[in-house]
Amino acid sequence: MNTIPARPVDAVIAAAREFLGDRLSTAQAIREQHSHGEDQSPPTLPDAVAFVETTEEVSRLLALCNQHGVPVVPFGAGTSLEGHVNPVRRGISLDLSRMTAILEVNAEDMDCLIEPGVTRQQLNDHLRDQGMFFPVDPGSHCTIGGMCATRASGTNAVRYGTIKENVLGLEVVLADGRVIQTGSRARKSSNGYDLTRLFIGSEGTLGVITKIRLRLHGIPEAMSAAVCQFPDLKSAVETVITTMQSGIPVARIELLDGDMMGACIKYSKLEGYRPAPTLFLEFHGTHAGVKEQAEAVEAIAKDYGGTGFSWATDAEARNRLWKARHDAYWAGVALKPGWRALTTDVCVPISRLAEALVGAKEEAEALGHTTCIVGHVGDGNFHQMVLFDPNDPKGLEGAWEMDRRIVARGLALGGTCSGEHGVGLGKREFLEQEHGSEALAVMRSIKASLDPKGILNPGKMFRN
Repeated sequence: MNTIPARPVDAVIAAAREFLGDRLSTAQAIREQHSHGEDQSPPTLPDAVAFVETTEEVSRLLALCNQHGVPVVPFGAGTSLEGHVNPVRRGISLDLSRMTAILEVNAEDMDCLIEPGVTRQQLNDHLRDQGMFFPVDPGSHCTIGGMCATRASGTNAVRYGTIKENVLGLEVVLADGRVIQTGSRARKSSNGYDLTRLFIGSEGTLGVITKIRLRLHGIPEAMSAAVCQFPDLKSAVETVITTMQSGIPVARIELLDGDMMGACIKYSKLEGYRPAPTLFLEFHGTHAGVKEQAEAVEAIAKDYGGTGFSWATDAEARNRLWKARHDAYWAGVALKPGWRALTTDVCVPISRLAEALVGAKEEAEALGHTTCIVGHVGDGNFHQMVLFDPNDPKGLEGAWEMDRRIVARGLALGGTCSGEHGVGLGKREFLEQEHGSEALAVMRSIKASLDPKGILNPGKMFRN
């Protein structure tokens, strides 16, 4: 009698159930939830989903998967936009969302130690009474572990830096289950390879992050937010460039093009604004410093035709303004009911921002695409949503072609294919063009050294 040999993944599932119990799920609905993020890549069902709660569980599971050659794909909130969490080779989806402990807060040294499932909102709620905050704000509901994995940025990066500048150290589980510590509580170090930065942005392909030590910042004495609207996109971008070149320490400077602003007005009920190119700004510091910064930017904006400078100094008004900015993705999707959006991002030198952003918008319009632009333009980074009809057989194909055009323009201007979304599946084809074949070979060698069996998030970064 012939028998079908058991799959390696079945052996992993059976062994993992011994220590995870019902937190190891093969239910169809759970697997479907973990088959994709917020991207437009075709979903893939994992064979099982493991809801881990400790570093020891992650270590045991990775050792099992490594032994049997079973793929493992880390999963946080599932909000990534480049296919990072899609288990293209099935295997185990490793859900870290239950690892939500805030383990230490060291107020005197302004650092903390957290687990990877903690979100920015949860951490800041915990810190508020201690006069500190964590500034990296990608504008979506994501875990800080996921932010580390994708080298996230966001609205505050122009003043406080990206996640890379705000992580002091990590605990990482390697492919074979070994656990290592990187970095320390010291603010600087000049010994050994910088393993912390190696794992930041590695997208789960080199190891699984299980603890994160973060740099914290004091809540500013004063904060003020402003909105200013412009006659055209180029004028808004030139205002940003001049502001940054003038050395004014703005905390946030966000650009919405006319289409995106119109979508936000409808979606977030922003009364009193026009669907025109708009800057959202925020200033942090002393009361006198904030006033001086704001007046300087207002003067620059007026030189470029900016009008309607309106201020929000109380917390409620500021929060309403930034919630509208954070909901921009959903506002853009709602612009054409029934349509979907492919969202891409590029980052260019600040002096080339007008060419990149205005050129990408004009090209999209010439090709008949409806797009919305929103950007963390203070550091040259912008996102362009390409809306498409999912019922049109060529709709998604056309959106991907527009994505390639946007990236090609950014690379030609000395930029990068992604300022904060990461590589995942969506940006793999641009890596060699941006970095060169030799640099890509070095990246592959690092991957092969740390994950010789290729079990960690396979198919991401590289095609094989």
